[in-house]
Amino acid sequence: MAEQYDLVVIGTGTAAMVAAMRVRAAGWSVAIIDYRPFGGTCALRGCDPKKMLVGGASALDHARRMRGNGVAGDVHIDWPELIAFKRTFTDPVPEKHEHRYDEKGIHTYRGHARFTGRNSLTVDGESLEARHVLIAAGAEPIRLGIPGEEYFATNEDFLAMERLPRRIVLVGGGYIASEFSHIAARAGVQVTILQRGKRMLGHFDPDLVGWLMDKFREIRVDVRLRTTVSAIEKDHAGFVVRASSEGGDATFDADLVVHSAGRAPALDALDLEAGGVAAEKGRLKLNEYLQSVSNAAVYAAGDAAQEGPPLTPVSSHDAKMVAANLLEGNRHRPDYRGVPSVAFTIPPIAAVGLSEEQARQQDLKFQTKSQKASDWFTARQAVEKTYGFKVMVEDDTGRIIGAHLVGPHADEVINLFALAIRHDLTADNLKTTMFAYPTGASDIGYML
Repeated sequence: MAEQYDLVVIGTGTAAMVAAMRVRAAGWSVAIIDYRPFGGTCALRGCDPKKMLVGGASALDHARRMRGNGVAGDVHIDWPELIAFKRTFTDPVPEKHEHRYDEKGIHTYRGHARFTGRNSLTVDGESLEARHVLIAAGAEPIRLGIPGEEYFATNEDFLAMERLPRRIVLVGGGYIASEFSHIAARAGVQVTILQRGKRMLGHFDPDLVGWLMDKFREIRVDVRLRTTVSAIEKDHAGFVVRASSEGGDATFDADLVVHSAGRAPALDALDLEAGGVAAEKGRLKLNEYLQSVSNAAVYAAGDAAQEGPPLTPVSSHDAKMVAANLLEGNRHRPDYRGVPSVAFTIPPIAAVGLSEEQARQQDLKFQTKSQKASDWFTARQAVEKTYGFKVMVEDDTGRIIGAHLVGPHADEVINLFALAIRHDLTADNLKTTMFAYPTGASDIGYML
């Protein structure tokens, strides 16, 4: 006989945990399923472990920049020690999560979930019935459909490497390629990025990305734009990556080839058709309440929903909306205004709100203030040449509609612009705020 639950959650990442805990606190019976260690991408295979490695690379980079300015001696990254440090954060996560679920009376299942009906699933042969199902299964690397695709390493493989290879090729030019290249290059690896598009980091302002590319060149990351990978071959020395560009065909030798060409919702194994859950082009079809348009019992959140940016705070926000809609009826819609995005390169690049192009498409009237600010105190005290900003203010209202930063503290300062955009603060509101000095935030008044 099938186990009966009010809610079954597929996945154990941020969205899954937030929703499961809120619904369980309201007295519902809840089960949660994952075929991988409990904790999800951010805690185990993404944000957190990546930031641990970025921290080591940033410390090295700062020490090197300060050489001749009061800091002496050689520094280097001990990769096994850095990975061991990272594991002090990641290794305890699965057990902690399972213990927390057990404490709250949430039943846990290990295995692959698959729909067998509109309100029924199996987990490796075990049957479950649910009044509602939340799909929060995260995302996975997209398939590129090229020969040798099976040789790709994933972001998870990179973050778990006990030893660094000598040569790494990253296929793709987004967050993963940018962040991993900055880590690996500073650890002494020969890094090549093969990007099909005309520039890196397409979600960020092109002018600021241009300034950041100086840093890629400085740390000797070989970036090949407008380059399409056609095959990966294994040979006695490692791998050969075949690619084509406007300049013709080329090959690149590598000891590791990392997939960094994008991710998509992890839906293939769920047998959505059996559950009457509509999807199109690899994405769930949802209404404004994050509910399936074809099966009212099913909701989705986070990367599996792909309604907002693929970021951890969005996953948490989605989960809160879903939990509220389950408990109170469909009354809550997600609000993605003012969600900041950061690529943790060294230095980081950050954005929130509209781009100039998006603002023009909306026929907004605005003023843009932009400057490469390498001579400002924030940059000079860090001996960092890559520092700049672009901030857009609406003419009639004085509201900040977009902010784009690159350089020291950009990952923190962008949150103040996010606060302003989400709560309709004006440029004058920020300019008249007294920030601690000297800090990255104290530059805000000069950016407006």
